[in-house]
Amino acid sequence: MKTQIARNLLVLLTISGLFVACQKEESALDKNPNTASDLGIKNGNGFIHGIVIELDGEDYYLDGPPDGPNGEKDAPGHYWRKAGKDKINGKHYNSGPFGASSWWSSDADDGDYLYFVHGIIDMWTAELAGEYAADGFVHYHEFISVSTGLHHPTKVIWLKHTAVTSFTLDGGPGAPNPPYQHMVSPGIDWEFPNNYMMPYNP
Repeated sequence: MKTQIARNLLVLLTISGLFVACQKEESALDKNPNTASDLGIKNGNGFIHGIVIELDGEDYYLDGPPDGPNGEKDAPGHYWRKAGKDKINGKHYNSGPFGASSWWSSDADDGDYLYFVHGIIDMWTAELAGEYAADGFVHYHEFISVSTGLHHPTKVIWLKHTAVTSFTLDGGPGAPNPPYQHMVSPGIDWEFPNNYMMPYNP
């Protein structure tokens, strides 16, 4: 009888301990969206924030704030992986520079996965801009040299943002009233800030 009571007490203490530990872990995640476990999810399958791309024998970042793990520059809320020659894929989350919360969308949860992003490295010409835009690559982003801080003289990355959920894009650069504010639904976001028609002049 005493042995049975002792076993039951041990089981109850173990379950209680696990419950308290789980609650502590959840509350820690709620308070800090950039904890190691959260970053591990975002960085899963080779996706990293602060990717370095070699172009013409030199290393480049995607231009943006220096909020990568070791001060690398990158577009806010974006995590990337290489996807072949002159291609990268990305995940775009609802977070901003240095972990700013709900930076891209006010009605999506902080840290929500908003877009899958296809990126193609190429030059800007009027002809290429029209071709890329027709395929959903309506936005290009600049590269900045790791060593000199200068933009690449000719190459940009053409980006196609495919939404994975519904939300309002009303944050990001230019907030609180960005000119490109719009409702987004799953699929290619043709209204993502269109700059394809603007010549690239580094």
